[in-house]
Amino acid sequence: MSAAVATQIDTIDPKLFRQLLGCFPTGVAIVTTNDADGRPVGLTCNSFSSVSLEPPLVLFSLRKASSLLPTFTSAGSFAINILSQSQDVLSGRFASSKIADKFEGVAWRRGPLATPLIDDCLASFECSVHARHEAGDHVIFIGEVRHMAPGATDHALVFYKGAYMMLAESLRKLVLEGQLGTDDIDEAYRALYGTLLRLACARASDAELDAIEQAVDRIEQNQGEKALPQRIEAMASFFSSIALAGHNEALQLMAKTMTAVLRERMALVIPAHPRTDVFPLRRKVVERLRARDADGAAGALDEFITALRAGATVET
Repeated sequence: MSAAVATQIDTIDPKLFRQLLGCFPTGVAIVTTNDADGRPVGLTCNSFSSVSLEPPLVLFSLRKASSLLPTFTSAGSFAINILSQSQDVLSGRFASSKIADKFEGVAWRRGPLATPLIDDCLASFECSVHARHEAGDHVIFIGEVRHMAPGATDHALVFYKGAYMMLAESLRKLVLEGQLGTDDIDEAYRALYGTLLRLACARASDAELDAIEQAVDRIEQNQGEKALPQRIEAMASFFSSIALAGHNEALQLMAKTMTAVLRERMALVIPAHPRTDVFPLRRKVVERLRARDADGAAGALDEFITALRAGATVET
């Protein structure tokens, strides 16, 4: 065998890369420092990681496009504030680009290094900057821990597949215990995906519409009883593709939650048998999307859901 082996390198799709990275649950932290005038600044981060025990080193990474990059680059220290599951509102606040003063109304104090420490976090680490490294479109900040302190005894806030795991786990429990009614779920689907379909009619690219139709193809191709897992994934892809085509990140997050509900109900609660009679209705959704007919697309979804519930079983 030749020593030289040709290696094929895949073209990495950025959206899929981000989606697959989301399969790894991460904690959520707020990284803080002071600007040149001594005012506290901070941002939400889930790239925090330990590096070394001797010496005690940790890291986080920051996008080069971040408006706070110059501030963190010029600062000699920073703090990592590990959030509890009751601090999800803080996570959203410090992640928002629309809030100028992230610390307004937030309880915090200065630590021994004068870095801002947020009250009631699970733990805090004050660090002096040990090193900085450019890596692609991010800069990696390595800090040497100088002071640390435990905080609240709550559970950690965990981010998983684009949603807080606290929320996902709560929904999963409700689904398994049968506490989410079919009528309520159908109403949520009509409201959420009806809105997304209307947005997609105005915003979706042809490639994004192709992805929706390809998901429909996969649903129809996997119709045997043994093909249920593939059919569930295809249906999840159908709704996820609609969400992406709507180009609204907040609604996409809600859609991910609804997709989790869909998977749990179909896999563990309600038997999902093939329903070829609704094939034309699902195709009608795609047809109206391609025609950029917002009312028609939302109406086709309503017809599809109504037909499903009129049957004796649930199909995906």
